[in-house]
Amino acid sequence: MKIYTKTGDRGETSLLGGARVGKDDARVEAYGSVDELNAALGVARALAPDPDLDSHLERLQRELFAVGAALATPAGSPAQRSAPQVEAAFAEALEAAIDLLERELPPLKAFVLPGGTPLATALHLARAVGRRAERRAVTLSRVAEVDPEVIPFLNRLSDFLFVAARVVNHRAGVADVPWRTRPPRAER
Repeated sequence: MKIYTKTGDRGETSLLGGARVGKDDARVEAYGSVDELNAALGVARALAPDPDLDSHLERLQRELFAVGAALATPAGSPAQRSAPQVEAAFAEALEAAIDLLERELPPLKAFVLPGGTPLATALHLARAVGRRAERRAVTLSRVAEVDPEVIPFLNRLSDFLFVAARVVNHRAGVADVPWRTRPPRAER
């Protein structure tokens, strides 16, 4: 099977179930952002995290495929019956993981600048992509039915990625850099 079909050369694509829409359709924007988030998690995994974090990230990549399929399938489409389901348990597992990871961290007292180790930086970037995916899903929900588990999952996922980035830095001995409205003065 060839990877190129030429069916999208005029700016349209097919949803699950066969309906054709523009590549800039709100549904395509939503599942495209989820796809980008999944790729960002792949980058983070390539930076050799510890096995525990890697297993979380792999599970999240698998769950994001279900989220993408849910977003790519219009309500009422025959394909909806066979599409993977987004489960409330996805968000619940993230909450449990966040609670566990936060036990390792000092309390957060200010906004922190994204950065630190390469892995933490990749997780911060994935978090920002996740927030965009969440916004695109909300936009879609204003014009079409969206699985009610999708938005809470994306919200928790971004929270998890923020905490995971902080934990990675903490374990590496890299302190969070608090955001200040003015940079500290240079010593003379």
